[in-house]
Amino acid sequence: MSNNWDNEYPKGLSENLGCIDNDTIIDLLESSARKYESKIAYYSLNSSLNYKMTSLLAKRLAAYLQYLGVRKKTKIAIMLPNLLTYPISLFGSYYCGATVINVNPMYKSREIQHLLEDSEAEYIFVLDKFYNELQPCIKTSKLKKIIICKINDLLNPLMKFFVPMVMFYKKQTINIEKNNKNIYFKDIISNNFGFEDVHVEQDDTALLQYTGGTTGKSKAAVLTHKNLLSNVQQVSNWIEPHIKSGKEIIITALPLFHIFSFTVNCLTFLKIGAENVLIANPRDLKSFLKVLEKKKFTVMTAVNTLFNLLLTSKKFKELDFSGFKFSVGGGMAVMSETAKNWKKVTGTNITQGYGLTETSPVVSINKIDNPFNGSIGLPVQSTNIKIIDESGKNVDGEQPGELCVKGPQVMSGYWKYKEDQENPFTDDGFFKTGDIATISKDGYLTIVDRKKDMIISSGYNVFPNELEDFLSTHPDILEAGVIGVPDKNRGEHIKAFIVKKNKNLSETDVIMFCKEGLTEYKVPKKIIFIDDLPKTNVGKILRRELRNLG
Repeated sequence: MSNNWDNEYPKGLSENLGCIDNDTIIDLLESSARKYESKIAYYSLNSSLNYKMTSLLAKRLAAYLQYLGVRKKTKIAIMLPNLLTYPISLFGSYYCGATVINVNPMYKSREIQHLLEDSEAEYIFVLDKFYNELQPCIKTSKLKKIIICKINDLLNPLMKFFVPMVMFYKKQTINIEKNNKNIYFKDIISNNFGFEDVHVEQDDTALLQYTGGTTGKSKAAVLTHKNLLSNVQQVSNWIEPHIKSGKEIIITALPLFHIFSFTVNCLTFLKIGAENVLIANPRDLKSFLKVLEKKKFTVMTAVNTLFNLLLTSKKFKELDFSGFKFSVGGGMAVMSETAKNWKKVTGTNITQGYGLTETSPVVSINKIDNPFNGSIGLPVQSTNIKIIDESGKNVDGEQPGELCVKGPQVMSGYWKYKEDQENPFTDDGFFKTGDIATISKDGYLTIVDRKKDMIISSGYNVFPNELEDFLSTHPDILEAGVIGVPDKNRGEHIKAFIVKKNKNLSETDVIMFCKEGLTEYKVPKKIIFIDDLPKTNVGKILRRELRNLG
């Protein structure tokens, strides 16, 4: 399919990306540390790290990791929310040439166990609050050391004292037994070990980023430094006319372990010298609004759910938006009503884009100054797309078909990919997204459906097979079918259809069971009990018929 969108590109932007500015993520960090050394890089809980200190602390941490035995290609998991310890743990790992595995700190033990065993992680950074979910997984993993972080790590002296007091009175303090595997972050960040430089190349694996799989098991996209930094360059080039280097303040309420926030907030805005305001828990609206009142923010990234949450607040509507430039919606589709209300309140557009874990993630973005139109925008630089039918042939014109992508940001493949698994690439090297899309004559893409049964709940990928497999482990459940139901706030909420073994099983019983074994966003919002699940002749659940059951 010929590129017919370059005429629609932002003024002065060429179709081709050309050479990227940095070879590795550490090159990016050190370049920014030189340019913006005294400017704030990351802010959290009334404390901040400037660019120079971010680099110094990360290198200091790396020195200790090397002392522990971390070498190039060692796999290090990070299980942290948006706190100052996240970027230091991340960049410290990259100084060693390690491969990082992001772990959602909301995961339950069964989910953590799969990621650790599959990735073969040998080290993990974890917030003490989440240690109890990690603990049952340690024996079956390859973990050599657990680096325990506390919420007050890296905070200024006043907040270092104040935050633990608040946690104590809220009864959220955690006591973790010391043993030969556990190390505290605060005990190692002040070490004086010498750091040994590591040679890292563009094609070295930077990230094993787990995404959902149609088999019900998460699988990891293998993302190289080149993949991620190509996407950083693509995004920064796109937004360049609208930003001023070293002057922006971006609100980072989406978790950094999510690929969208990881690449766009943590890395792209680091490249342009912005201040990343880290929000650990945006659902604590009262605390979130206090930060928004304090910071003269210029950019915000969010999912539809979060935009809607803020719009419910009278205090939010009273904020000073005079310095606010634009917002970016990612992770799930932005609803037109949300965008309309956001524009009315803040005076700014929500710029919608599209991406996947496998594409680092950004594939397309709307022009920043375009009014919201429901499109997912134009493919970013050096990104080729084609739309194919079921037989793999190109679809002409504006007919719907599966969206396929090729570009420097596309993963090299899946971790531990087996030859007998379905090939995620076409014969000519395009990644098959599984999303059904159309493309207009001037190159604007629109997602019309999903080929796969994936549910997007509050910006997170949820796969019905995983939930069905989990529900079937309940002794009183014979079988289950799961679908997504449109939800103006969450994108979709989850509905489970269940065939009982025990007639006394209640909806409350099922919800409580799910809450014990599943991350919150995977817990069904509605349970429907039925006598039989609709199935094909070979026993496959007919989810389209479940949708008709209401």
